[in-house]
Amino acid sequence: MSSALPQIHLVRHGETAWSLSGQHTGRTDMPLTPAGEAAARALADRLNGLSFSAVWSSPSQRAFNTSGLAGFGARSVKMDDLQEWDYGAYEGRTTKEILAERPGWNVFRDGCPQGETAADVGVRADRIVDRLRQASADILIFSSAHFLRVLAARWLGLQPEGGALFVLDTASISVLGYEHDLGEPVVRKWNLK
Repeated sequence: MSSALPQIHLVRHGETAWSLSGQHTGRTDMPLTPAGEAAARALADRLNGLSFSAVWSSPSQRAFNTSGLAGFGARSVKMDDLQEWDYGAYEGRTTKEILAERPGWNVFRDGCPQGETAADVGVRADRIVDRLRQASADILIFSSAHFLRVLAARWLGLQPEGGALFVLDTASISVLGYEHDLGEPVVRKWNLK
């Protein structure tokens, strides 16, 4: 691979109380836990030596504060399109609780009542992919798991529901890029801890 091809680093925010308990956290603005803050600070060493033309963040405090603790706060630009999935009526609920009421439910296939569907999230992800392709530069993004999973799917040309095939841990780093040229988008690294 030519080193001139852009790479997009995706960072999932550090741990929150709800990510720890498995509660869906869309628009609730949860702070990082002390462990989440420590993991966010550790990202600085993991990203050390990399250069980015731009740093973008979800407006959520969990993502934006992760960018700051990782050493990128002064450069982070908040973008509404990077917000986590709007879980609507399922906000704050665990998958286990939802499945007890709605057996077989899957967020990527079924979406959320009074919230977003995968297609809705895909529209936002497509706008980010378009901006990334227009920039054609190394960019660092801080956001949340389900949104980043849909973003990766759309980067590859998969349907938004394809995000179900990717899993992301808190404070993980993933890299989107290209194989031989700009016509071959790939996942270069995924869910590195």
